[in-house]
Amino acid sequence: MLGLGAASAELTGPLLEALERRKDVAVELRHRLHRMPDVSGDEGPTRDAVLGALPPGVVTPVAETGALVRIGASGPAIGVRGELDGLRLTERSGVEWASERQDAMHACGHDIHLAAVVALSHAVADTPGAPPLAVVLQPREESYPSGAQDIVKSGVLLDNHVTAMVGAHVQPSLKPGVIACTPGAVNAAADEFQVTVRGCGGHAAYPHLTRDPVLALAHVVVALQQVVGRNTDPTNSAVVSVSTLSAGDAANVIPDVATARGTVRSMSEHTRTYLHRRIREVAEWVAQAHECSAEVDITSGEPVLVNEPAIVGPASEHLRHFGFRVDSDLRSFGADDFSFYPEQVPALMMFVGVDGRGAGLHHPEFAPDDAAVMDVARTLLAGYLAAADLSSLTTSASEGPR
Repeated sequence: MLGLGAASAELTGPLLEALERRKDVAVELRHRLHRMPDVSGDEGPTRDAVLGALPPGVVTPVAETGALVRIGASGPAIGVRGELDGLRLTERSGVEWASERQDAMHACGHDIHLAAVVALSHAVADTPGAPPLAVVLQPREESYPSGAQDIVKSGVLLDNHVTAMVGAHVQPSLKPGVIACTPGAVNAAADEFQVTVRGCGGHAAYPHLTRDPVLALAHVVVALQQVVGRNTDPTNSAVVSVSTLSAGDAANVIPDVATARGTVRSMSEHTRTYLHRRIREVAEWVAQAHECSAEVDITSGEPVLVNEPAIVGPASEHLRHFGFRVDSDLRSFGADDFSFYPEQVPALMMFVGVDGRGAGLHHPEFAPDDAAVMDVARTLLAGYLAAADLSSLTTSASEGPR
């Protein structure tokens, strides 16, 4: 463990051993949570099940159906997140522990994440001298309003002296045994927009007597595809996607209004701000060229998820020591509201390779095998140890000379 801090060198072995002792219990919890998923906003039963599985700690309710559980001594704590919500899907995995609900399933690995967080929590509680842990049981990762954003706004992280946040997410695009631990921006900012074009409808046989919002919107959609290709720096990635169109009810009637909805994603806040402005300008100007008007509503979603490089390096060393292969390049235009945590404290999100049984995230057949539970737990442990060293160094520096 050359080059790592004192906390890492002394605690790695005992924490790993304590973690391994929790394997069977963690897998059983994963199955129990998978059988009875709760969707965003209704996670109370899942939260209570996880609270019952955690070691004793100080519980602070937060974000309506969430909780923060502080485990260990007083002083600076390392936060780890577990997402509580499932998705509105009918499961088709065929596993023995499949969802017993017809309208919901854990198709994004949150059952695995929660079981891994519980295993890590017991390992920390069982290991003398381990830095305090703040377990963040977060609701509404899969929907708006964001549970992570509500937790950050509540101030509960600062109240509990959380100095860093660590997360891990299963990723079937990576092979089992591979962990992505990448510095800097790793997930895109993701926002939604709606363009409403207003014209003057009429009979489809007399278009010259109308101001056709459908034609205007069609040109708006085409023009929006040029925003990234011709207005943004090609070295600073972004994407604008129009995904729904709506206008009229009859084939022989030109309507008064046509609407489009879509998503805009970017890897920097500067590009994000620019794209919001440019989408408004393009929609308004193109609509005007067709003697129509356009209104653009943009709903801000998750910011760019930025990993703290000072945590990434030591965490990668731990991962290699644990036998994983580290991918330091993976970035994705997917979004995760974990990105709100780095706006308040240094943070690290890692992606854990799993066998998704041939299915991807959010697919009704997605059910990685149970080996994923301990892979995620060890990954979180690597981040916890790296963040503990960073916290120790930061605390010592802030205290100054004695």
